[in-house]
Amino acid sequence: QVQLVESGGGLVQPGGSLRLSCAASENIFSINVMGWYRQAPGKEREFVAISWSGGNTNYADSVKGRFTISRDNAKNTVYLQMNSLKPEDTAVYYCNAARPGYEYWGQGTQVTVSS
Repeated sequence: QVQLVESGGGLVQPGGSLRLSCAASENIFSINVMGWYRQAPGKEREFVAISWSGGNTNYADSVKGRFTISRDNAKNTVYLQMNSLKPEDTAVYYCNAARPGYEYWGQGTQVTVSS
């Protein structure tokens, strides 16, 4: 069982930046895939960004060029750097970890983009 704890959410103005962190309870080097998803009010949870253990990354079209996912294996932490934030980025952001046959979720952290 992998425990995931997100942090770093908050209120930010349009055009601003935030960095989300996801601390894992075990060595993330052994976790095949780690990613970020988000869920806005009244909408389904959607994919944001993903990082494979081999180093590849992928992003939703809506965040490409603005968000960056990264891993710090020494700290067992995955980050999501979010720049040029827009009101439509407002959502609860969830960290996800996946290995064959298993999937784990954090409790989520709220990001609100508003003036």
